[in-house]
Amino acid sequence: MYYKMVLIRAFEDKVHELFAQGKIPGFVHLYAGEEAVAVGVISNLRRGDYITSTHRGHGHCIAMGVDIKGMMAELYGKKTGTCKGKGGSMHIADFEVGMLGANGIVGAGAPLAVGAALAAKYKGGGNVVVCFAGDGAQNQGAVLESLNAAAIWKLPLIFVVEDNQYAISLRSLSSTKLQPRVSTARSVAERAVAFGIPSVTVDGMDVLAVYEAAKVAVERARAGEGPSLLDCKTYRYYGHFEGDPMVYRSVEEIEEWRKKDPIKLFKEKLLKSGVATEEMLADLERKAALEVMEAVKFAEESPYPEPSEAYTDVFTDPYY
Repeated sequence: MYYKMVLIRAFEDKVHELFAQGKIPGFVHLYAGEEAVAVGVISNLRRGDYITSTHRGHGHCIAMGVDIKGMMAELYGKKTGTCKGKGGSMHIADFEVGMLGANGIVGAGAPLAVGAALAAKYKGGGNVVVCFAGDGAQNQGAVLESLNAAAIWKLPLIFVVEDNQYAISLRSLSSTKLQPRVSTARSVAERAVAFGIPSVTVDGMDVLAVYEAAKVAVERARAGEGPSLLDCKTYRYYGHFEGDPMVYRSVEEIEEWRKKDPIKLFKEKLLKSGVATEEMLADLERKAALEVMEAVKFAEESPYPEPSEAYTDVFTDPYY
């Protein structure tokens, strides 16, 4: 779990650097700061389980086991990318490991997760689906309809809300005492009750707290008891997207949240409990940094797709 977290951070910090250098095209939304949510939840999953992701999906991909060389090449728009360079940062998918796709449409992963969970229930076998979504997605009609459908059909589905305090630049419903501009509900967890879905609010900066809460929800889903919702309080260190001037939040606020860094907190717990030594963790950090550098080298040396490939892997006839 620690290695997955430092690998996500190393990947995102490097992408932040590369984007600033103009090496990565398109839009990029970084996951740094939220590592405990992806790793804590996905550590409960097994082969045959699925997840749906968001526009901020690199952390979900890495935690799920998507190859980071393919991911980096995808960000570069290269032929060797996970989706042959056609998806970019916001649309990475790898069905082989159960990653059904990041999604540039806010909240669009929810109905996909409902479909996957319905299929899992129909087939039997106890597999589950996790739907990741941000707090900004919680007023999307598709998300609310998905909560309702999952509850009615008693689907093996866990909704994980990554409440990073902001929907782009707008304060989320649970983090302000000002006149509500988004919802009068005090939390996402509170709203899930209306659908008859068990919910819990979790410290999204504590990977073990997330793991334990997700374990209960996953076991419940595998047992055929229906969906659950985890409202994980977390924070993104970078802007909503790369290039975001972040004028809507203060330096002091960011520094306060950085004191709760999920990797730092987990490292302290591992050392204090005697599970790991400084040397062991330093080795993992070096290994992650090396793996990311190898991914960059792979991406930069890979070819771009041929122009003719624009007409492959599409679902409509370009000549129709």
